[in-house]
Amino acid sequence: MSPALDAPSAAALRADLDGWTVDAVHDLLGERAAAALGREQVIPGRVVTRASDEPAATLTRLFTLGNELPRAAVDAAMPRLGASGAVRAGLVEAAGEAPDDTVRSRVDMRPYAATTDAGQVDWWIASDQGESVTGRAVGEQHVLGVGGASSMLASVTMRGPRRRVLDLGTGCGIQALHASLHADQVVATDISARALRYARFNELLNAPALGAEAADAESPAAAHRPWELREGSMLEPVAGETFDLIVSNPPFVITPPGAPAFEYRDGGIERDGVVRTLISGVGAALEPGGAAQFLGNWEIHGDWRDRLEQWLDAAEIPLDAWIVQRDALDAAEYAETWLRDAGITADRDPSGYRSAYEAYLRAFDAAGADAIGFGIVTLRRPLSGAPTLRRLEAHEGALQSPLGPHLAHTLAAHDWLAATTDAALLDTPLTVAPDVTKETYGPPVQHDPEHILIRQGGGFGRSIKADTALAGLVGACDGELTVGQIAHALAALLEVPSGAMIGGLVPAVRDLVRDGLLLRPSAQSVEYP
Repeated sequence: MSPALDAPSAAALRADLDGWTVDAVHDLLGERAAAALGREQVIPGRVVTRASDEPAATLTRLFTLGNELPRAAVDAAMPRLGASGAVRAGLVEAAGEAPDDTVRSRVDMRPYAATTDAGQVDWWIASDQGESVTGRAVGEQHVLGVGGASSMLASVTMRGPRRRVLDLGTGCGIQALHASLHADQVVATDISARALRYARFNELLNAPALGAEAADAESPAAAHRPWELREGSMLEPVAGETFDLIVSNPPFVITPPGAPAFEYRDGGIERDGVVRTLISGVGAALEPGGAAQFLGNWEIHGDWRDRLEQWLDAAEIPLDAWIVQRDALDAAEYAETWLRDAGITADRDPSGYRSAYEAYLRAFDAAGADAIGFGIVTLRRPLSGAPTLRRLEAHEGALQSPLGPHLAHTLAAHDWLAATTDAALLDTPLTVAPDVTKETYGPPVQHDPEHILIRQGGGFGRSIKADTALAGLVGACDGELTVGQIAHALAALLEVPSGAMIGGLVPAVRDLVRDGLLLRPSAQSVEYP
């Protein structure tokens, strides 16, 4: 059974949860217990909150840490919905109706906060309880809450006004919640009916905060158009329809025969077929100019790019593609990661753990996979003509959050560069992005630096090794002088033929503009494709 709300109980629950925020929980727990909770360790939090009867402490103990509490404590912390209302909503179960009878949560619920283009959002998200609370492996129909992968996808999604957004594999509905802030219509699909019920619960609970910017101040809920929830696998529930934006944290985990499978992470397609299916088929569900962004795993056979290139070449509709590999694990690391994720451990079930572990090793060895990659896939259907972008790169460093504005800016810069000749680029005045710095290294007695780095503070945090000419050009890009004027001045200063100087600088300048280190005049603010 999953929770369900009607309008009155949703309003009562919102009122009871008011003030129970990420910041409030962090202040309550302190650094040590908050960090432990981030690792799905609940004991430090239980110790810290044990003596407090403040509503935030009670809510945290009940819904997040999994403590059993007296009914009187729950009624005090939730005066509007009360323990009885929470039982009817499927949130808790109660041993009886006496004040001392225990109440236990049936769900995991916790505050959620994220930084968006419009500022910070504060919601509450319900999902199934994890093994840190239940003490056992998760069930096959487990509905996952907000984890690292879903937070990453929310961060990298390119926002901006959209007519229709598809959240494919919605789970608890976190991507659909984000999409509601900038889309006229949200369609959310999942193979799991249980997940769709959780998504609807979270939508109703947070409805007044969705689309509030476009609503009348006295009736913020009026701007929210209810989601269309559809049950089914992959793109089947939306066959024949198109969207401006598709986001997906799909069930991309590669689960070999003989290993436990779970709906929230296993799409029922062999090997890395989930990602292959999306890359090859998602174009048909995109409007011209529309984008699809999703996370995925893929087998690596030699060069990690080869397999993805083959899928892109086989796509039904040719697409612009930008794929960033964030990590790669060998078969043993992969098995350990995903067995632990499901609460399957050697101490709990020695024979089951050993059998599943060996199944991973056999499957990847039989497939000839060197490793398993994880990354971010961004695909775009061209407005017209053939694709102009295919960029596959590995990047394991830190990323700014949200990253979506940077991705949107980079795609807009790519489009401008694709339509701009070298002569036109030379006639353009550029500006150094405000987050860019120059670093020099070398012996103190050496007149010229041995190494010059042009470093990006945001985005992907790129570091570009520059020679004296490129560093000089970047330093002179003040929005007044054109690239050509600066290049000719550098040629005279460094006593290099102008043609050679321009020939060396133009490709480097294109890279710097594409990646946002140099800004063209029309790119002083973020542009959405």
